[in-house]
Parts: sequence; structure tokens; C-alpha cells
Amino acid sequence: MTNISRREALAAGVGFATITMLPLSWAHADKALVDKAIADFTGGASVSEGNVSLDMPEIAENGNTVPLNVSVDSPMADDNYVESVMILASGNPTPGVATFHFTPLSGEAAATTRMRLASTQDVIAVAKTSKGEFFQAGTTVKVTIGGCGG
Repeated sequence: MTNISRREALAAGVGFATITMLPLSWAHADKALVDKAIADFTGGASVSEGNVSLDMPEIAENGNTVPLNVSVDSPMADDNYVESVMILASGNPTPGVATFHFTPLSGEAAATTRMRLASTQDVIAVAKTSKGEFFQAGTTVKVTIGGCGG
């Protein structure tokens, strides 16, 4: 058993109290971080809605393994194909989740994975084509705790 002095116990208590009073703004990416990530990916170009299909559950009972399917409607020809698709989660401390890269030999611009979401948040997919066009789609995923609502 370790003996803790009164001074050490007081210091630990003050430290704990200080930590619990800090704002939790670091826990979620703010809109500015999401917008910056999209601007960095697009080089500031405009992004259109459409052509991107983002398939995720509306309610995720287990936020540790949320399935994600993304696909982009594209001919995948040598002169017109999807180069990459970036996935963002607005509630993550760092919004960038994954970036998938494609070539005309990919045959289709589609990817399937699982991601971790700690809370209800927006998930956004942004696609870049070989012609310099950008498309996006987004959805809100409600994460329940233990499948008991939330």
C-alpha cells in the first residue's frame, strides 16, 4: 500500500477538479475543421451535390463498428473517372476518416469499410474526378449507447 501525503492528495484533487472544468471542445471537430479539410481536398473548388452514394445506417447500435458503403456514379473511362473519395466525420476530433483512390482499371468507384463513431454526427463523402469536378453526399448517423436509445 502506498502512503500519500496530505499535500499530494490535495494536489491530485485540484488537478482532477481543473481537468473536469475544462471545456470539451477538443472532443468534436468544429465546422471550420470540416470545411478546411474539404477546401484542402478540393483546392477551394466548388462542390456539387449528387453522383455520390453514401450508404450508412440511420441508427448505429454499436458506434465502434459502423458500416460504410460509398460509391460514385462514373464511367471510369481513361478520360473520365473518379480519382479519389474522402470520408469525413464531423464529430471526430480529427474529421478525416479515410481517403480511397481509384484508377480507370478499378472498374467502379466503390469502397466498403467500417468506422468508429463515438456520438451522433454527420458523415460526409467528397469525390474528385479526373476532370477536376467535385461531388459530395452526407448523412447523419445516430449512435445509441448499448442499443438503448440516445
